[in-house]
Amino acid sequence: MELSMSANEDLAKERARCDFNVSEITNILDGGIERTKQRKKIESIALSNGKCRDVTPEETLGPKERYENAIRKSCLYTKIVKDQVLTLTGLEVLGSNSSVLRRTADAFFKDISPFLLHLGMFVPTIMGQGTPEQQSYWLPRALDFQIIGTYAQTELGHGTFIRGLETTATYDPDTEEFVIHNPRLTSYKWWAGGLGKTSNYCIVVAQLYTQGKCYGIHPFIVQIRDEDTHVPLPGVRVGEIGPRMGFNTADNGFLGFDHYRIPRNHMLMKNSQVLKDGTYVKVASHSKLTYGTMVFVRVMLVNEVAFNLAKAATIAVRYSAVRRQSEKISGEPEPQILDYVTQQHKLFVCIATAHALQLSSNWLWKTFSAVLADMRGGNTENLPELHALSSCLKALSTSDSAALIEQCRLACGGHGYMLSSNLPLLYSFVTATRTYEGDYTVLLLQTARFLIKAWEQAESGKPVTPTVSYMEEAVVGNKYKWNGSAEGIIKAAYYVAAGKISSSVASIRKRMKNGKAFEDAWELTGVQLVAAAETHCRAVICDVYRKETVRLTANSSPNVKTVMDQLNMLYLSHWALERTGDLLRYTSTTEDDIISCQQRYEELLAAIRPNAVGLVDAFDFPDEILQSTLGAYDGRVYERLMEEALKSPLNAEPVNRSFHQYLKPLMQGKL
Repeated sequence: MELSMSANEDLAKERARCDFNVSEITNILDGGIERTKQRKKIESIALSNGKCRDVTPEETLGPKERYENAIRKSCLYTKIVKDQVLTLTGLEVLGSNSSVLRRTADAFFKDISPFLLHLGMFVPTIMGQGTPEQQSYWLPRALDFQIIGTYAQTELGHGTFIRGLETTATYDPDTEEFVIHNPRLTSYKWWAGGLGKTSNYCIVVAQLYTQGKCYGIHPFIVQIRDEDTHVPLPGVRVGEIGPRMGFNTADNGFLGFDHYRIPRNHMLMKNSQVLKDGTYVKVASHSKLTYGTMVFVRVMLVNEVAFNLAKAATIAVRYSAVRRQSEKISGEPEPQILDYVTQQHKLFVCIATAHALQLSSNWLWKTFSAVLADMRGGNTENLPELHALSSCLKALSTSDSAALIEQCRLACGGHGYMLSSNLPLLYSFVTATRTYEGDYTVLLLQTARFLIKAWEQAESGKPVTPTVSYMEEAVVGNKYKWNGSAEGIIKAAYYVAAGKISSSVASIRKRMKNGKAFEDAWELTGVQLVAAAETHCRAVICDVYRKETVRLTANSSPNVKTVMDQLNMLYLSHWALERTGDLLRYTSTTEDDIISCQQRYEELLAAIRPNAVGLVDAFDFPDEILQSTLGAYDGRVYERLMEEALKSPLNAEPVNRSFHQYLKPLMQGKL
């Protein structure tokens, strides 16, 4: 069978009708033209390595073969990172510029690298919680990949509630060692990526005991396998946890210790120390300083899901420009499905949300960096606000992205169900992020605690922090009159948030007045509190997205300004329409206002339609990173689907042996 090699004509026409400079938006999303140049250079280095290509589709391999192939590619990728990427970017590639690593990694891995947590958690934890002496010893070994580490916090019986972790680290002053132990099955570490078969070192989070007293959770560097033979060390029980919905090359593992001893200086001691005699010494606000790594990871996750949502949107929009379906007018050609307003409704908000989350992630990183600088100077007063922000943004961004990636898959019909589309894999990856590093509901309840305290401060006339300053106006009880401008919708969103917070406070107080203890009243109000935190976070995202769009396009060409403004207004209008009940309840919005907003939203869909392909092209994903039969730049959807189908091992022979072994005997009545 001969397959056409020409590019799809419909996709070529879409690009010809785009009325803005695609590269301008690419530069905005990358953080400037120099960042774009750097990213492209690093991508070209990674993509030039032909050894990363899989001859047989990864999905058709067994679990053992998939893991071994992932290790092979991880080692190739690591050599590129070590020899070339780090020399170009320095350690910023592990922080503010980490998206570069993520993009290039996707050229190698359709699923997840077993090394993911080495650079993602092991190294950052040493950087954030190790003393200068510990960093000078461990970081060179880790960055040179002389050792490979992971991060083990979650246990079989405890996840988000880290104060409940059961693994213990008891100090023995006679030998100057910590004794790491798992007293029961539920205390086994569970889920850590790279733990099952790959890592030989691990950051273990355990309850520290010394001189008969528990001082809470602390991080320890623990060797779990021999550096030469890779055999688990005596007293260590470690293995892989088995098949799961996704992450099947991530080597997620379990880990248990039987009175396993480590040197005293393997406790990361930047924020607290145990002296040789067992005396516990801590710096001021140790519990607050240890939040640093956790918040860092949540900031990175917001960026991560924005990146994956952008990939899904690219795949679905390009496919929708190629796919023709139905017959609107008898005798006329079948229209592109992207011409249907219902398809635009499904997909354009995905593009806008990817922008909103990426810009919010960049803003959150700057906020995190500023608070971290304050903390190093001894000022932790802004940490509660940062913790609340990182918690709700992590919760909302992962939830939104998972839902919208699934929306992209559904928008691609049956072909979206193919693993070769990459949409199912993107969904299985992002839906996991909704849970790990903080469950959705738990994180929103943590944000709610901050919001309730802030509301009480505003009520009493005390100053509040910037992201909750809207409460100072709302506590007087005025209802906001609807204004359909961007600023008007954002202000309405804040008023809705204030209304929900006020209602939650009233419910808690009523229950306490009726005899409930505060924590019982809090629990009974949980549904309202989660909704209040979600609404607050949505208002913050809307606000940040608007301000960052205006700031970043200040010097852009008129057409780029226009299309970026249209996307922003689409996002704001979409969420206003999704929350009409809240607007009617908590603001002075009328039915006519809602009708006007709906009309404006539909006008924005039509305005964005000619530029839809250009907007996803601006995400600038090479085909090797996108890894999708439906979303390749040339639009050869059907040819690529057939090419992938022919690679299936089941097509390697005309007749499978099961015919002679089972089918033929069944058909002949001889089974």
